[in-house]
Amino acid sequence: DLMSLKRMMEKLGVPKTHLEMKKMISEVTGGVSDTISYRDFVNMMLGKRSAVLKLVMMFEGKANESSPKPVGPPPERDIASLP
Repeated sequence: DLMSLKRMMEKLGVPKTHLEMKKMISEVTGGVSDTISYRDFVNMMLGKRSAVLKLVMMFEGKANESSPKPVGPPPERDIASLP
């Protein structure tokens, strides 16, 4: 949301006006939404081809957002199988 993004930008040391924030969000979302995702925010801040972006996404575990998540209960484990 707009105010959360505004606070985040202020914490990063890049304060923006309300209108600048609206413009940034509309550029990222194409004017479709008033909110941006974490990945879109990082893309906006670092640039799409940034090596830092790839490292951040890998570290955050968000590089493969489309990977399927396991379904069902976890397998049973006993004490011997723990590290």
